[in-house]
Amino acid sequence: MKASTDPGDAVSGSTVHLVAGVDEAGRGPLAGPVVAAAVILDPAVRIAGLGDSKRLSAGHRAALDLEIRDRAVSYAVARVDVDVIDAINILQATMKAMGEAVARLDPAPDEVLVDGNRSPILRCPVRAVVRGDATVDSISAASILAKVARDREMIEMDRKYPEYGFARHKGYGTRAHRNALLQFGPTPIHRLSFAPVRLALRRIAPGRGSP
Repeated sequence: MKASTDPGDAVSGSTVHLVAGVDEAGRGPLAGPVVAAAVILDPAVRIAGLGDSKRLSAGHRAALDLEIRDRAVSYAVARVDVDVIDAINILQATMKAMGEAVARLDPAPDEVLVDGNRSPILRCPVRAVVRGDATVDSISAASILAKVARDREMIEMDRKYPEYGFARHKGYGTRAHRNALLQFGPTPIHRLSFAPVRLALRRIAPGRGSP
């Protein structure tokens, strides 16, 4: 979260309407947390090159991550771990991460725009925007912060569990990842509520196919 930011210094006008963009990274993987970010941008300060984080190179994302953190009015990143994902399901875990990211913004937003077709219940007005990560700058910025944060965590996990290849696939269900699951079984960061992980667990330890 960007500290000690006076929105009056960053956004012109006597009445400031602060709009936050929100996006997540990590709904689909078989392992690792789901991470959400919320970003309030100053409409008078343009950040060139924003777009859907999945379509940007890792180097471009890293550079934009630094620029967003430096130039945003406010930003926050939140994560929800696999134990919660398994307990409440990935959709609810994603909504939880988004809500926590928004709650950490200072100043708080007057309105929130969320990528996709589902949105968390918040204290302020919230609207889902399909393909918002490609069309709304604040959502694009949030998608970049979320993906960079999650990718870095999965690279760290690769050092702890090198046989799974987390640095390459970031926990997504590639063929190499599924084969490693079947060979070595799930790690503590695998989502036991996801079918391929349950299958691997049943093969390693029959009778333990449920989280």
